[in-house]
Amino acid sequence: MENKINFTKAIIDTLPIPDSGKRDTYHDIKTTGLQLRITSNGVKTFSVFRRIKGGNPERVTLGRYPGMTIEQARKSAAEINLHIIAGKNPADRLREAKREMTLGDLFQEYMERRAAFNRRPDKPKATYRLYLSDWSNRKLSSIRHEEVDRLHKKIGRNNGQVTANIVLKLLHVMFNKAINEWRIWKGENPAHGIAKFPEQSRDRFLQSDELPRFFQAVAQEENETIRDYVLMSLLTGARRSNVLAMRWQDINFERAEWRIEETKNGTPQTVALSPEVIEILQNRKQSDNAIFAFPGTGKSGHLEEPKKGWQRILDRAGIGDLRIHDLRRTLGSWQAKTGASLAIIGKSLNHKNQNTTAIYARLDLDPVRDSVNKATSAMLQAAGIKSKEEKNSQC
Repeated sequence: MENKINFTKAIIDTLPIPDSGKRDTYHDIKTTGLQLRITSNGVKTFSVFRRIKGGNPERVTLGRYPGMTIEQARKSAAEINLHIIAGKNPADRLREAKREMTLGDLFQEYMERRAAFNRRPDKPKATYRLYLSDWSNRKLSSIRHEEVDRLHKKIGRNNGQVTANIVLKLLHVMFNKAINEWRIWKGENPAHGIAKFPEQSRDRFLQSDELPRFFQAVAQEENETIRDYVLMSLLTGARRSNVLAMRWQDINFERAEWRIEETKNGTPQTVALSPEVIEILQNRKQSDNAIFAFPGTGKSGHLEEPKKGWQRILDRAGIGDLRIHDLRRTLGSWQAKTGASLAIIGKSLNHKNQNTTAIYARLDLDPVRDSVNKATSAMLQAAGIKSKEEKNSQC
């Protein structure tokens, strides 16, 4: 009889230890093929046991619990299942990977495993190609800490300290994944312990005197998709990648909410939509068959980086040194100006801060909605679009 259970920490921690010389196997009811095997010594190990098409059953060991968490095991098992669906044998792939790998092998492994979770795969590809590809044929064991340190400093001098830190982070993450999560490399992480260059945090946002010019420049934008995308980015404070990929199925017009299943920090988010945002979306929704709120012609099906359209808006407004991400900061800044607490601002922007997590958990969407609506009205008033009387009537 199979032991099928829901893998939770509370349940796994209380599972009985089998008799001497025996081993018990439990199957997760949520993830296909995911098992937990317990030895008589109390060692608990996650693995995936699947029958490969056209072959015998294969078991792929993932890692020991609790060093590997349940969520990590489920994520790894889901990746393996995707490979099986594609007709690949993950056991063969892992056996090959356990041999001496090159940096190029590791990067390919990184991209394959992260493809399903990386919303902007071109970024690590470009970083690797420009700054790490010369090491592609190097065995992992040949890459030394002092070499990485010298490379980091060289890139900092020649290409900027922010770029150097991005390269260092990519290298560090790849090795960490290979050593601690995927367990396909048993060496050291040569990027570990290298101090990043200090980076000045950006505090740019739209000021009161810039808002009239900005809104006028946006209104004059002939490309309706770009115009609405910019307004949506400003009035929701959502991250750029989430706004670009906004789907109609995630928008609830009755509750005036937008549900984002996965954000940059790995958590879902419910965005309170102001009346102005609802109006924009209602005007955009022309067909029930449409998937994306901002459709595009590329492979993704939605709008990609609208750099030219954004530059047109800035040129018309006479505003420099403003990025699309600064629109997110703008909403938060105007929330602060209109009296919102840091907890409310963090909740509306989905900031992941351990110090305020407990506070966020107790907040419902109503005070967040009130804060977003108040900040939106204040910005529109400063831009000359909404009168003070209109603002007060909505408060």
